[in-house]
Amino acid sequence: MTARDTRRPTRPSKRRAITLGISALVVAIGAVACDANPRTVDANARTTSSAAATSSSAADATVASGDTATTDGRTTVAQAATAAATTGSTTTTAKPGTTTTAKPGTTTSAAKPTTTTPKPTSAPTTAAAPPPPSGNLSAVAGKIIAIDPGHNGMNWAHSAELSRMIWIGTQYRQCDTAGAAVPGGITETAFNLDVGLRLRSILVANGATVVMSRTDNSGWGPCIDQRAFFGNNAHANVAISIHADGGPVSGRGFMVNAPGNIPGYTDDIYAASHRLGLDIVRAFPSTGMPIASYYCCGGMIERTDFGGLNLSNVPKVLFEAGNTQNPTDGALLGDPNWRQRAAQALAVALANYLAGN
Repeated sequence: MTARDTRRPTRPSKRRAITLGISALVVAIGAVACDANPRTVDANARTTSSAAATSSSAADATVASGDTATTDGRTTVAQAATAAATTGSTTTTAKPGTTTTAKPGTTTSAAKPTTTTPKPTSAPTTAAAPPPPSGNLSAVAGKIIAIDPGHNGMNWAHSAELSRMIWIGTQYRQCDTAGAAVPGGITETAFNLDVGLRLRSILVANGATVVMSRTDNSGWGPCIDQRAFFGNNAHANVAISIHADGGPVSGRGFMVNAPGNIPGYTDDIYAASHRLGLDIVRAFPSTGMPIASYYCCGGMIERTDFGGLNLSNVPKVLFEAGNTQNPTDGALLGDPNWRQRAAQALAVALANYLAGN
C-alpha cells in the first residue's frame, strides 16, 4: 500500500482571484480526506496470520506375511490365460493331509506390529462416496463358504511357533507371520477379522453357512496349511482369505492372488479360482478402492508360493483389500463404514461366482 499523500496545496498567488484559491483549497482537502480513510481500512483488512504446520513420520509397521506377496512364484494372468481356458477338470486331487515338516535350524521370527489396537480414522472427504455395492445375493443360499481372516492378533508373541516351516507343494513356507498395520492406525489382523465378520453376517442373512479360520483377534495362528484344511474339511463351495497388503507408500489399491496351476495340488481348482478372482475384480471397485497400481495384470495375479492356496481343495483366492502403507488406502481401511462396503462388495462377488455369472 502506498504512503498517504501529505502534500498541501500551494498558497494562491495574490494575482489570482480569491474565489479560485478557495476552490483549489476545497479540492485538496477533499482529496486528502478521501485518500486517508479507505487506505487505513484496507491496511486493517489485509492483516493476516499464518499457522505453523506440523508433521510426523509414522514408523513403517509392515511385517512380511507367510501369505504376503513376494516375487517368487508369480505368474501373470495374461501368461496363464490359455491354461485357464482349457482347464476345467472337476476331479478332486488329494493334497497332503497335515504335513508340517519342519526345516532344521530355522530362526525366523515375527515382529510385533507397531499398533495392536484398531484406531479408526475418517475416510477421505475430497470426493463423494460411490453408491453402496449392490447385487443379487440369492445364490449364496444353501452354500458353504469358508472365510479366512489372515494372521492373528497375538502372532507377534509366538515367533517360535510361527517359525515352523511347512511344505506347501512347491517349497517350504513359514507357519504364519504377524501381518502389516496402518502406521499409527488399524492393524492388518484387526482389519482382516472385522471385514470377515461383516462378510459372515451378510452371507448368513442370505442363507449361507459360513465357517471361519478364526473368530477373534486374541490368539495366534492357525498355520497356513490349516487355513486351507478348514475349508476342505467343511466341504466348502468356495473360500476366501482376507488380507491388507504392506506395499510401497506410493502404491494404492486392491489385488486378488489366485492359485497357479500346480499338478497334483491346484489343477482341480485352478479354473474356478480364476473365475472367482475375476468376479472380485469386477465387484470391488464399487467401494471406491481402485485396482492396485503397483502390481501388474488388472488386479489379479497368480501365485504358486501361498500355502493357503496350494493346499486348498476348494476354489479359493487370497484377497488384499488395500495397501496399509499408503495414506489414502490406510484411511479407508480404518473406516468402519468403508469396511462394511468392502464386506458387501465381497458378498456380491461370491454370489456372482456361485450363480455362475
